[in-house]
Amino acid sequence: MNFEDMLQTSPYSLDKEEKGRFLTERLGELTEKHRESCPQYRNMLESAGYDSQKLCSYKELPFLPVRLFKELELRSVPKEEVVKTMTSSGTTGQAVSKIYLDRVTSANQQKVMVKIVSDFTGSSRMPMIILDCPSVVKNRQMFSARGAGILGFSIFGAKRIYALDDDMKLDVDGLKAFLEKYQGQRIFLFGFTFMIWQHFYKELVRLKEEGITFDLSEGVLIHGGGWKKLINEAVSPQEFGQRLQEVCGLRHVHDYYGMVEQTGCIYMECECGHLHASNFSDVIVRRPLDFAECEMGEKGIIQVVSTLPESYPGHSLLTEDEGVVLGEDDCPCGRKGKYFKVIGRLKNAEIRGCSDTYAEKFR
Repeated sequence: MNFEDMLQTSPYSLDKEEKGRFLTERLGELTEKHRESCPQYRNMLESAGYDSQKLCSYKELPFLPVRLFKELELRSVPKEEVVKTMTSSGTTGQAVSKIYLDRVTSANQQKVMVKIVSDFTGSSRMPMIILDCPSVVKNRQMFSARGAGILGFSIFGAKRIYALDDDMKLDVDGLKAFLEKYQGQRIFLFGFTFMIWQHFYKELVRLKEEGITFDLSEGVLIHGGGWKKLINEAVSPQEFGQRLQEVCGLRHVHDYYGMVEQTGCIYMECECGHLHASNFSDVIVRRPLDFAECEMGEKGIIQVVSTLPESYPGHSLLTEDEGVVLGEDDCPCGRKGKYFKVIGRLKNAEIRGCSDTYAEKFR
């Protein structure tokens, strides 16, 4: 099965053997493509002693540390073919990753993201509440991770409203009018975890004390961008969902794990609270001392592989996150593939999640 065939299938349909064959073939092809087109990547493969003739599994492919994209300009297409440059989140003064996208990579990112998210929200577009401010997407030339996240998820919205103004204050009247207009319809909400907590949840609690309430029982919320600040506030993922349900009736809440270096291949949280790898990507958890693959249930450093990056060599990356694989092909939600948990950032790793980077302002 090739990549184009895979775009026609359900995103969580492949079992371990089928997926292993597909990933080994596709990622092997991408490795060769980037070796030919990106001189720095070619040098890295040579210094690692990589031999494509001996490749038996995608798990044997060399991986790049994700922070390399902050230090080098890595692309596999001519500059004139770059249609979009994505930048990672970073606090003031931090270097940011720059990811160069051509038309093919950008289009495939959108196609795959639609397949993955639609598996959780359904294929129909819904009225959408963006739990952020409009100014974050104004600079279309240099997409920040936060702006790219909003624009990426906006394709699932039929009619859209920003819940916050540019001073990060809740637009109470606008929100009230929007919910009245689409009463009884399913509503899609998107935002970054800490911003939702700081500027949406806390304000809803305050308004409820004044007798002003909002009914979001028909809503489905997708949020991401890091938990560090909320863990510091002693708010667990479970409590996050429970508190939102208490204040506005929101029952369908899905976290996701993803990064600008592999946009499109996001890892969605299922109804059982597990993050899932789709057919288009995988996670491999490795031991920090020798980078051997961890056993199921053993925590280590998360490596992510993605079948999407054609314009830059970002198909096999070692993250700065710690996690654990919980199982494969047997999640009670019915989706095939690996499911896992992110424990947090490795010690001494920079804060870089969209949510966590923003949260630094509140220290």
